[in-house]
Amino acid sequence: MPSTEVLYDGHIIRVERLEGRWEVVRHAAAVVILALNEQGEMLLVRQFRPSIDRTTLEAPAGLVDDGEDPEWAARRELQEETGFDADMTLLTRFYSSPGFCDEEMLVYHARNLRESRLPMDEDEDIEVVWLPPEQVLAGLRDGSLVGSASTVTAALFAARVPA
Repeated sequence: MPSTEVLYDGHIIRVERLEGRWEVVRHAAAVVILALNEQGEMLLVRQFRPSIDRTTLEAPAGLVDDGEDPEWAARRELQEETGFDADMTLLTRFYSSPGFCDEEMLVYHARNLRESRLPMDEDEDIEVVWLPPEQVLAGLRDGSLVGSASTVTAALFAARVPA
């Protein structure tokens, strides 16, 4: 049986050394939500990210709680971060960085947006923004926008998915 050494066990991540060689970050699955309005603009959230000390523009996203259905997690995160609920369709799933992390990301397309607010997490300060996907991609390319894997994935899908 391969040996596993726990290097760190925190609230959000766990870091393990496998067989004395590979360091692996264990992290819950995450959902990413692609929502478009009638004009084809993407629903985005602007928020400060302490890990990079910068404000980012991202597709709504968040962690899947232990035992939670990923589709419900997507609906919950959308309601918490933006004040909308929607019908969800899974577009794709992928691992964010499988060279060192087991975080799986599930990307949902949100349709039939309707107002519905759940309370935000206490540590969140989020601004809702609507932008055309082409503007988001251009801003990421030229560096005028700071994004994440959720931003890039959603923008690329938005450029191809009808509202």
